[in-house]
Amino acid sequence: MSLDLARRPVHRTRSVPPPPPGARRRGRPNFLAGIAATVWLLIVAVPVYFVVITGFRTPDQYIEQGPLDLPTNPTLDNFTSLWDLGFTSYLTNSLIVAFGTVALVLAVALPAAYAIVRNPNRTVRSMFNVFLLGLAVPAQAVIVPIYLIITRLQMYDTLLAIVLPTAAFSLPIAIVVLTSTLRDIPNELYEAMTVDGATAARVFGRLVLPLSRPGLVSVGIFVGLGAWNGFLFPLVLTQSDEQRVLTLGLWNFQSQFGTNVPGLMAAVVLSALPVLALYLFGRRHLLSGLAAGFGK
Repeated sequence: MSLDLARRPVHRTRSVPPPPPGARRRGRPNFLAGIAATVWLLIVAVPVYFVVITGFRTPDQYIEQGPLDLPTNPTLDNFTSLWDLGFTSYLTNSLIVAFGTVALVLAVALPAAYAIVRNPNRTVRSMFNVFLLGLAVPAQAVIVPIYLIITRLQMYDTLLAIVLPTAAFSLPIAIVVLTSTLRDIPNELYEAMTVDGATAARVFGRLVLPLSRPGLVSVGIFVGLGAWNGFLFPLVLTQSDEQRVLTLGLWNFQSQFGTNVPGLMAAVVLSALPVLALYLFGRRHLLSGLAAGFGK
């Protein structure tokens, strides 16, 4: 009996190693998160659906049918009639304001951020604090002084009157983002180019510009969206139809006795297409540029 027990194989239990700390454990599905995501999708999708569908209706169909019903006879008259109402001029003015604001902000913010990062002078740091204070000043609080300055400079009712204040209020956030981006560049690269005899202008052109591309793209998109959606400065600083931008051009669909809702929705759809294309083009650079420097 003892020999048989000795010949039998002994089954040893193997110890299972614990999972690594970063490994995910399969658990039950999170139904609460799924319900919350579905509700949020409906909150976002229903207004977009309403805007797009309403643009293909006539005013009579909009009144007779429900707001979320599919149009029985879709029409493109709302989109074609926009060109007769000056939509091309409004779109051109908005593009000029957006591109002009972005070009002016990038031309000023990047050299300022470079000087702040590479110059440890106390005066430069004080100027950076002044730019930070600009984040706390709303445009509504200083619209009257801006109006007086623009009129005394004889720039009232011009696109330049919109570009300059919009760029001024976009500079603080642009400098903050670009300063964080330039701080991610290792000091060894600056020192290596300095040892090779590179001047400050060459360092700026050969090193700072290529490595700050994500920050420049993110600032350009952010500033461009703000200039595209701007309403206060065009409303106060312009008057004629020739200098009107898209945000003011949408007023043409409102009258004393009512509003052409299908035409207004068609204009909203066309005015949102450039913004959507810009976001899809640079969304990755936008997120990476805004997050630059916050890990240090």
